[in-house]
Amino acid sequence: MGIYLGINIDHIATIRQVRGTDYPSLVEAALLCEKSGADSITLHLREDRRHIQDADVEILRGKLTTKMNLEMAATDEMIAIASKIKPQNCCLVPEKREELTTEGGLNVTSQISKICDICIQLKMSNIIVSLFIDAQKDQIDAAKQCGAAVVELHTGHYANATNEAQLTELERIKIMATYARSIGLQVNAGHGLTLGNITNIAKLPEIVELNIGHSIISRAIFVSLGTAIQEMKNLMIDARQ
Repeated sequence: MGIYLGINIDHIATIRQVRGTDYPSLVEAALLCEKSGADSITLHLREDRRHIQDADVEILRGKLTTKMNLEMAATDEMIAIASKIKPQNCCLVPEKREELTTEGGLNVTSQISKICDICIQLKMSNIIVSLFIDAQKDQIDAAKQCGAAVVELHTGHYANATNEAQLTELERIKIMATYARSIGLQVNAGHGLTLGNITNIAKLPEIVELNIGHSIISRAIFVSLGTAIQEMKNLMIDARQ
């Protein structure tokens, strides 16, 4: 079974927003990502609009040749935007104004009714719904109960760990990926993945897609965006051989 790579372009927008310019172009970046092997383009429209802007989502929806994966908070504002733009995929993520980046998975168990309603609304717009969650059985069960088609397992704890602790996190992700797949959920994963830690995650046969942004954009400073994407995708493919 193959494995797909989604490229998160948020931090290309971060560079643009620092100076308030109209460059670098997100359209040019996204199309280059697709040309270089990206299977989808991920962008997170945060409530504080710190990087991706509303206009970016609207413009890119008509330009992408693969698919758009719109990350968003579970709010009425974001549901309205998604229902209007109709990306192929939406991934619900937790969001705090003070955080530098998403720090953990969405707590689905504490808001099942709300997430159920959001899943219904998004599916009415023919949007595939994913929930970004920690690799925990109760969260996976709740995601299934809510009607999500996909779970994206948070790999940040794995990425930040070392030695035995990292192996423990890897085993947890492996067990939970197997469980999620067994109850009919598509399993994706992402957060904190780099050239140095991706292989063991990419080896897990239940995982369909990995969503990666920061490490690829960082690597692109030295080797070009196209090369950074190809390096990552080659490692993922090799892991499945």
